[in-house]
Amino acid sequence: MAEAVVCFVAEGLEEFVSRNGEYLSEIRDQVQLALTELQLMRRFAKFVDGRQGDDVEARSWVARIIRDAAYDLEVIVETYSLKVVLRRKGVCQSAMKRYACMFIDRIRVRKIESKICDITNTISELRLSLQTNRIEVLIPNYLPPRDTEHHPHPIVGLEAKVKALVMRLEQNEDPVIAILGMGGIGKTTLAKEVYHHHAVRRHFDCFAWVCISQQFEVRRVWEEILVQFISPTNEQREEIASMDDDEIARKLIRLLGEKRCLVVIDDIWRTEDWELLRLPFPVYGATGSKILLTTRNKEVALYAARNGFILHCYPLTEDESWELFENIAFSGRNDRGPEIFERMKKLGVRMIRHCNGLPLAIVTLAGLLARKKTLDEWNRVYENVYRSYDIEEYTSVHWMLAMSYDDLPYYLKPCFLYLGQFPEDLEIPAKELTQLWIAEGFISLAQQKQRLLATVEDVAYNCLSELVERGIVQVGKRGSVRKIKTCRMHDLMRELCLSKAREEEFLKIVNFSNIGHEPTGKVRRLALYFDANDVELVSSRYESQDHVRSLLFFGPKNWIPKSTTYILSTFKDLKFLRVLKVEYMVREVRLPTEIGNMLCLRFLSLRKSNIIWLPPSLGNLICLQTLNLDFCHSNDRTPIIPNVIWKMEQLRHLYLLYYSSSSVLRLSNLCNLQTLSCVSSDFCDMSDLTKLTNLRKLGIRLSRPVQNLEELLRSASSTLNRIQSLFVKNDVGVNIQEEVMQIVLSCCRIYKLKLYGPIKELSTDPQHYPNLTKLSLCECHLEDDQMAILERLPNLRILSLQSLSFQESTKTLVCSSGGFLRLETLSLEDLKTLEEWRIEEGAMPSLLQLGIHCCYRLKTVPHGLIYISSLRDFTIGRMPRTFYSRLQEGGEDFYIVRRVPSLALGDVHEE
Repeated sequence: MAEAVVCFVAEGLEEFVSRNGEYLSEIRDQVQLALTELQLMRRFAKFVDGRQGDDVEARSWVARIIRDAAYDLEVIVETYSLKVVLRRKGVCQSAMKRYACMFIDRIRVRKIESKICDITNTISELRLSLQTNRIEVLIPNYLPPRDTEHHPHPIVGLEAKVKALVMRLEQNEDPVIAILGMGGIGKTTLAKEVYHHHAVRRHFDCFAWVCISQQFEVRRVWEEILVQFISPTNEQREEIASMDDDEIARKLIRLLGEKRCLVVIDDIWRTEDWELLRLPFPVYGATGSKILLTTRNKEVALYAARNGFILHCYPLTEDESWELFENIAFSGRNDRGPEIFERMKKLGVRMIRHCNGLPLAIVTLAGLLARKKTLDEWNRVYENVYRSYDIEEYTSVHWMLAMSYDDLPYYLKPCFLYLGQFPEDLEIPAKELTQLWIAEGFISLAQQKQRLLATVEDVAYNCLSELVERGIVQVGKRGSVRKIKTCRMHDLMRELCLSKAREEEFLKIVNFSNIGHEPTGKVRRLALYFDANDVELVSSRYESQDHVRSLLFFGPKNWIPKSTTYILSTFKDLKFLRVLKVEYMVREVRLPTEIGNMLCLRFLSLRKSNIIWLPPSLGNLICLQTLNLDFCHSNDRTPIIPNVIWKMEQLRHLYLLYYSSSSVLRLSNLCNLQTLSCVSSDFCDMSDLTKLTNLRKLGIRLSRPVQNLEELLRSASSTLNRIQSLFVKNDVGVNIQEEVMQIVLSCCRIYKLKLYGPIKELSTDPQHYPNLTKLSLCECHLEDDQMAILERLPNLRILSLQSLSFQESTKTLVCSSGGFLRLETLSLEDLKTLEEWRIEEGAMPSLLQLGIHCCYRLKTVPHGLIYISSLRDFTIGRMPRTFYSRLQEGGEDFYIVRRVPSLALGDVHEE
């Protein structure tokens, strides 16, 4: 990590100096000398990182000096230059004030010069000391190769276990089934295979999957299970949130008694956890509902499944281990020549013996070796395996995970450690994660140029992909074009992450449910965990933490802190923050004026928080790259956004509240902006969009007709041609239907489109949308003949038809033969007037997922589904009881869906 810090700080400062050189003229020479020393220190930093077997205390001491010196230099240079920028943009306007400012500046410059010289001397003295001791002779000149091959992680050795569990689940016995095994053995993977198995999906009516962290709230778990069972509407969600614990438990008991339900509880640690959770679950298997749990603790399995069944997960055999290893390490091919392959195979066989048959260890080792193309590289890993295995601190799978971390190139180590801030079992949004990496300075322009990619966002996404390919990070969900949408970490990998983060003094987690955890040392990144019953927050505990650069708040959605003392003091005391994330806080807060002192802030998210006032000093944040002002929606207390965003020239992602009351916002000079969501014609001059030449994602709310729209669209053609994702909300009504479609047709390269509100009609030429892969329609009031246009879209993969997508008079929808050739996911939701849906043979040949929800008048599923052999998942929710009865075994329409592997019938809509 010392090398990563040196590289990121040096590269970031070089970029900063080149961009702000005019504001650094007085200290330019001192800064340049310090940067030179930093660059010279890089090879020593790399050496320190690589000496994992040496004196840990000495190595940590050297690394700390290097890191602290680099960070201190960064803070001094950035804050000084940013203050100069702000002064020159409006402070000290009178002659007397200018004279006073000049005098103060000279004093400040001398202090800054002195501080930079001290840092330079510290780095130089350490470098000379290391050089005198001839440490550089030992420095390796090897850097791991970089490529972007994809290495799938196949399921090996699970077939018999899956079959046994499916058989048990289909029987009326064994109300509780436990999967028991050590960490990394594949318990969760096995549970997922069973959970999604076609026979299981057909056998049960309702499904729920919950992960249990070591610190969890019973109510939250019950609530999550209930939500997954019934797929509630927004109104029902609010009703559930208002229930007390007993009401939720009673509702679960009733559901588990009425329907055949499957609940998977992943990773229970203690018997007392099961005692807390078990109240609403069946004691006997008469209803057919089942609980499937995974645990490492034998006592938990014996206690919870004392009237059920325990499946023991044992390590893979040698043959199974090799099969799993070979599929990943060699990617199913051999292009190295028979002799080299055989020698690599011998090395591989020897190495996987030390994995003890643990799939996680094998996958990690194979992912590491998949990127090694030469025999010498394999030999180096082989030597490291044996050296690492002899160290007592590495046991079981941990030594392999640690080696996979040590093998990471410098630019991936901080990206990996950053994941440790997120709560256990959380699926982390990829877009937000990459924005945070960029704000922290982990993704540099040098990497962008080296990889010949268009944006730093592309580089950041590639870093995430590389962590996935190495088996270090797991994919949660993928989007419409197969990009990673969410990611997560195995709990053992997270343990390693947190261990390394502590060792590197990289971050600190403070859990307010356990006040004993206090931040120590010079913490750069702080993650604060709250629960629904958080204690009074005392700001004085952290007032000395002025070196904190990143502060992330994590609490339950819609959490109400009993005190906002610490939250508000953050804006006053932590002036060097780069990242501030405070989301889902529903207590009313006036954003303090002091936020304008956070000159280094690059990422600010107040999403879904109840902010009732924003200060004009927000305009001081001229380094912001991501700004999320998508607040809680409150008509009477919605804050006015001051017209200062135009000052944030580095802004790349801007998220606004759809119904914000605002002064007219000037946006024309935000030439770096890539995301603008959502801008309203009420408070933005739409002609500003013509200047946003880097825009990729655009959300527009049309609250009034746009003047001179055709001329505006012509002048904005180069901007609109680059947009990939578009959302248009028509709040005016039928009067601007044509204007909406003019905007859509001007964005000819979009791959994602969402339309909300009336539109006249879609273009009859499907070539107007050649790249469109995802389409969502809501309240568009289309004629039913528009379905013929939708089904001819050449690359459409995901289609969502929601409330009033078609006119109220539309009672029948038809999917024609040869239509929707590439469609994979179709959702029909809240189409209350739809009575009949016909599918002709040859329509939707690629359909994988289908959902029908709240279409109350639809009498039955279309007979044509019988022709779609590709369909794998069919979910139905909030439909009439008669609709369900026709589809159940023995029902008159059962023959249509009997071959669908996964059929989930949700909550019944009561007339």
